Formats: sequence, C-alpha cells, structure tokens
Amino acid sequence: MQLKFLPLLSIFLCSLSLQTIPTICSPSNPLTANGKVLELDESNFDTAISTFDFIFVDFMLLGVVTVKNSLLSYEVLRGMMVFYWICASGVSGHELDTAAPMLASLDKPIVIAKVNADKFRRLGSKYEIDGFPTLKIFMHGVPVDYYGPRKADLLVRFLKKFVAPDVSLLESDEAISNFVKMAGTYFPIYIGFGLSESVISELAVEYKKKAWFSVAKDFSEETMLAYNVYKVPALVAFHPSYNEQNVFYGPFEDNFLRDYIKQNLLPLVLPINYDTLKLLNDDDREMVLTIVDDESDDKSLALFKLLRAAASANRDLIFGFIGFKQWEDFTETFEVNKKTKLPKMVVWNRNEEYLTVIDSESLEEEDQGSQITRFLEGYRSGRTEKKRISGPSLLGFINSLIGVRTIYIIVFVVAALLLIQKINKSDDYNVPQTKHDDASELVPENESGTYRPEDKED
Repeated sequence: MQLKFLPLLSIFLCSLSLQTIPTICSPSNPLTANGKVLELDESNFDTAISTFDFIFVDFMLLGVVTVKNSLLSYEVLRGMMVFYWICASGVSGHELDTAAPMLASLDKPIVIAKVNADKFRRLGSKYEIDGFPTLKIFMHGVPVDYYGPRKADLLVRFLKKFVAPDVSLLESDEAISNFVKMAGTYFPIYIGFGLSESVISELAVEYKKKAWFSVAKDFSEETMLAYNVYKVPALVAFHPSYNEQNVFYGPFEDNFLRDYIKQNLLPLVLPINYDTLKLLNDDDREMVLTIVDDESDDKSLALFKLLRAAASANRDLIFGFIGFKQWEDFTETFEVNKKTKLPKMVVWNRNEEYLTVIDSESLEEEDQGSQITRFLEGYRSGRTEKKRISGPSLLGFINSLIGVRTIYIIVFVVAALLLIQKINKSDDYNVPQTKHDDASELVPENESGTYRPEDKED
C-alpha cells in the first residue's frame, strides 16, 4: 500500500518553515544595530549584551526528534523538525523581522537577536532557559523576562517602554495628546495634573513595565474637563482599550498612592484570555470570575456593566469574565459544560482551588445587581464551598506562553506520525509471501496473476 499523502504532509510542514524562518545575520558579521535579527552563540553573546544597552533575545528550544524503526521519508522528518522549531520559538520569524528595523531606528535603539538554547546549552543553563517563557530583554546587561505581546506592532510598542523616561514631562495640551497617542492602547496610562514628578517617580520606576507615567505642567481647562479633572493636584488613570478612566485626588502618601496605581493596572472587569491571564502574575488579589455562555451577546454586556459597578466598590478583588463559547477548555475546569446554568460566579484563587457561594452559584435574569451583591456578601461571610479545578492545573494557563491550540496541533502531528508508522508496519505484515522452488517459475509482470491449481505447493 502506497501512502500517497506522505509527500503532501511533508510539503505542508516544510511550507511552514519557508514562511516563518527568519533571515538572520551571520554570527561572523559585526554586531551592529542595522535593523536585522542577529544570531548569537556562545562566542558572541557576552559581547552583544555588553555592546548594546538594550537587546531583546529569543531563546529557541530546538529539540531533536528521534524516530526509530520508521519508514517515514526524509522530507517528512525534515518537515517535522521545522514544525517543532516553529513551536519552540518564542516569536515567529516574520514578526521579529518586521519589528527589528522599527526598534533599531529608535533614539535609543533596541536590537533583536536569537539564540539556539538547545544547541548552546551553556547559555541556556546560565539564563535558566528550560522552557517557556524563552524571551528576555537585556537592559545594560541585566536580563528581564518578557511576557508581552508577540505581534510585531504590539511588540514594538511594548519594548519602547523600556527605553522611555520613567516619567514623561508634558508642557502643553498638544504634548499630552501626543503622549497618549504614542503610548498606544496596550498599557494603562497615568497622567498627573498639577502633580510634582517626585511624587510618583519612585512608583513609576517600580511599575514601568506595566504602565505609562507622566505629569502635565501646563494645560487648559478644556483638557482637564476632557479627563474629568475638576481640581488639582489629581492623578488620572485610564485604559484606552477598555474605555475606562478614574481620577485620584489624594491623599498622595505612599500607601494610598501605591494602592491606587496597583488597583488601576487592570480594568475594573477583565476579559479572560491567553494574554490577560499573564497580567495577573504579580497581583495577589482573588478573582470574582463570572462565566457566561457568550460574552458578546446583549445580556452578557448588560451584566458586565453591573460587574463594573460592583468592582468599583470592591477594589480588594479582581473581577473577570469569560464566555463558554470563547474558551470552552478554560471554563470546563470550573465544572461548566453545555448543560450548566449560566451565568455562573465563583471566587478563584488563580491556582487550583476556587469557591462557590452556597445558594448563589448562578444568576437569574431578573435583578442581577442584587444577586451580585448577595454573592459578595455570602463570600465575605464565609458561606462558601471549596472546590478544586478539574483537569490540569490552571497554572499552566497563566505561566505558559504556548497556547492550548498550539499544543493541540503538536499532539495532532505526533498522533498522525504514529498512525503512519502503524499503517506501514501493518502493510509489512500483510504483503503475501509466495515460495518457489525454481526462480524460472515466477510469473512475469505482464501476465495475469490468476490462481492455478498447479501453482500450489505442499
């Protein structure tokens, strides 16, 4: 039996390599910020991080695939290796190639580089590269783990924060407008109106990787009204992507100011997905998680408004929501399936346990605001039941930078290859073995293979 689809599989896998493997500078070339992705190894890595003030490194984990007793073609094996390379690389080659020239053109350039941590294991061991995340930015030689976005445009905006001032000084309405435009929509933005830079400078350094900070020295009343500021000094926090804004009028002592900044790093109600889960790593608050059937329908949108009001009054908790249709695998860990009555509310410690409030697990359609209030009262009074998530630990959802869909693809490819091996092995056993006493009695290829009694042997 000829497996005619083997070449097709190899062509498919190999085509992925042609689309994603980047063009990289040779290690022998001088290390320059020329807008290309550098390839580093043990001979030039230390030189690179000492030469460039800011260098973003993708540590690849290119493993070795060993297939024993396999009849797979070389092309399939090569395609399999290429596919594994793609899955092990932190950012696709196309995205890095696109981002590299933009970052190299900054006033303080950021260089992008790649390292095969599997081949150069001393580097992998030195920087503890034994799995994902594999992305680090070296600032003046000091490595910092990178958990941000992977698309080229968002990658550029994210990394620009590392070379931006801790606190930007804005001296006009136009400067404020330009700053907000430059900051983009990925991070929350803090603007101090009539506030001294020294008041927020220490916290701005602490939270630099998570937000933009600025102080406005000269501004009009129209700009103040645009940000709902009615007196100074004031600190505005807003999330452009969620259209949320809060104003803080003090007191500006450290603890009060710190709590305000920390609580506003996240929107009042956080949509849960692969990217937003990573934002929770450094927040120790428990989450009030609301699971709906479809987070895009009108009933869910109305519920989210009620959740925002509750979140505003309960800033010691994180409020989040997730749709069963949007992320079924995630919701199933909270014992949610197609038959579950939704919306459902739980309090999740963002580890392996969560709490349900007795008699308040699901919300009825009428008067949901009162039901949310009763849920929170039941939680705070201890009228709860502790449960463990089903399936694997959700720590994998938070800490892994490989999406579940990617894992499914890997599993599918491995299963397909095992199936191919099994079919080939089965074919070997099924090939008829005909014995002949004399080689001259073999039937020529152009003759019929019809069975004849005289052909039978004892």
